[in-house]
Amino acid sequence: MDSSTWFSIALITYGLSAFLYMGLLLFRAVNFGRAAIFVIGGGVCAHTVGLVIRTITAGHAPFSNLYESMVFFSWAMVIVYLFIEYRYKLNVIGAFVSPIAFLAIVYASMLPPDYKKITPLVPALQSYWLEIHVITCFLGYAAFTIAFAARLMYLIKEWVSKNPAGFYQNLPAEDLLDYISYRTIAIGVVFLTLGIITGAIWANYAWVSYWSWDPKETWALITWLIYAIYLHTRVTVGWRKKKAAWLAIAGFIAVIFTYLGVNFLLPGLHSYVY
Repeated sequence: MDSSTWFSIALITYGLSAFLYMGLLLFRAVNFGRAAIFVIGGGVCAHTVGLVIRTITAGHAPFSNLYESMVFFSWAMVIVYLFIEYRYKLNVIGAFVSPIAFLAIVYASMLPPDYKKITPLVPALQSYWLEIHVITCFLGYAAFTIAFAARLMYLIKEWVSKNPAGFYQNLPAEDLLDYISYRTIAIGVVFLTLGIITGAIWANYAWVSYWSWDPKETWALITWLIYAIYLHTRVTVGWRKKKAAWLAIAGFIAVIFTYLGVNFLLPGLHSYVY
């Protein structure tokens, strides 16, 4: 089987896990949670096999275009989520993460065929820095996605707190959601910092300049600053709850624009990555 077949298996299993996690959230069905972790675990295994096959077939890491990067983003998201679920024993957050992973790979699968072709790397991408830079950036993006999911759950719980019925009791405690968001943002900032640093080093080799104020570089810096402000205000001012939630969501919007919006709206030195 080629890589696209394995990615299709991952797509199906992520979609199924999203339904199972939603069932866990809405009905507190423990069996749904157990099935969900089994299904999403199988999905990420298939996803990993697909990435390995794609890498072997292409002869380089699968990060050279939008299709490959979106598939990798979905994979990184699930990997980080599984770590969080294992670390905090909090599987209900999968009801918010698995749909995002599912939609990311659905979007990738719906791209035009030209976007999915394996093509030789352009000269600027022919470097071992490609793997280091992209992996660190996407692990940061994945951590920010988990933080976004936790903050979204926090706001939903606060919104329905005046009428604590239905799935309100199934949502984790607000303090726990706040803490998970904080920890994952801290992890994300570390990886994004590494991504920006390695990108600057790589840029100096490729373009003889560490920083060119390219739109992608600029928005990566804006994203980093938003999350740095989040961490700073939490430590020094004690921002938590709603203020911190909205700041974290603003950061995630910046992540999406850095990743997708810049490519389509603000062409620059990174335009060869669709």
